[in-house]
Amino acid sequence: MKSIQENYKGLLFCLVIAIPAAWLGKKFEVIGGPVFAILIGMCLALIVKKNDSLQPGIKYTSKKILQYAVILLGFGMNLTDILAKGRQSLPVIVATISTSLLIAFVLCKVLNIPSKTATLVGVGSSICGGSAIAATAPVIDADDEEIAQSISVIFLFNVIAALIFPTLGGIIGLSNEGFGLFAGTAVNDTSSVTAAAAAWDGIHGSSTLDSATIVKLTRTLAIIPITLVLSVWQMQKARKEGKEAGGSFKIGKIFPFFILFFVLASVITTVFSLPVSVTAPIKELSKFFIVMAMAAIGFNTNIVKLVKTGGKPIFMGFCCWVGITAVSLLMQRVLGIW
Repeated sequence: MKSIQENYKGLLFCLVIAIPAAWLGKKFEVIGGPVFAILIGMCLALIVKKNDSLQPGIKYTSKKILQYAVILLGFGMNLTDILAKGRQSLPVIVATISTSLLIAFVLCKVLNIPSKTATLVGVGSSICGGSAIAATAPVIDADDEEIAQSISVIFLFNVIAALIFPTLGGIIGLSNEGFGLFAGTAVNDTSSVTAAAAAWDGIHGSSTLDSATIVKLTRTLAIIPITLVLSVWQMQKARKEGKEAGGSFKIGKIFPFFILFFVLASVITTVFSLPVSVTAPIKELSKFFIVMAMAAIGFNTNIVKLVKTGGKPIFMGFCCWVGITAVSLLMQRVLGIW
């Protein structure tokens, strides 16, 4: 009861932002609800006086609601179906993910970019945009500004990809199958993959949307191993820091158990073959929770600081995006798909 009394004002505040943001996201899918929520939140932060009564609920939304969103995301992933349909794309997916993570790691060291921001940009670029960032951020304990910055970087190249990839694919002579694989592996967010594939279908009278979506869902499975590896790394780091400080190490405070619930939700969906009539509403609720969390994150983000520090992360996002694009096309050549 005490928790409800402390949090309800902030929760309602984020809900009020999330409703129009989610609606705008459906109207402009290439941008997406999370980006609108962050933008509205940051704009409101400039005109709404900071209220101590709102902060507990806003913090709860940016942390706990975000974790609940990731758990619910698992119910939209039937592992057997995705792997059966997307097996052909696995070599390309592994190559593009590895490329993006390697580029992010190298630029993090060379350009002295904060490691958490670099991790979020690398994971968001390589796996599935906002959803991957939502799953990874709590694992590495990223703050609101780091999350907002990485989401903004991903959004920028999502829009560019959705606008230019259909034309680029036509110029270089991709087949329908090739473009479906290209869109599914080289575009970050699911909504932008859908937009790019739909544009291609409109130009060529084809039906690549389904294949591109399947490739994207297969790519989304990488959330599981990536977050688990990051969890182990965080625990080792915390254990080392605890020993150096002479303190104790408690796994319950470090390990992100919500990731296990995410995996469990995927297993339940797979084992019981949950029908779309059950999983679809859960997926929609997951997406809405992410929008709510981004509203909270946007409100707690200093937009001036975000702009001032955005140059290096944007350059990193560009390099990851170019690397993924090039490797996706190269792998198609190697595998004889293009």
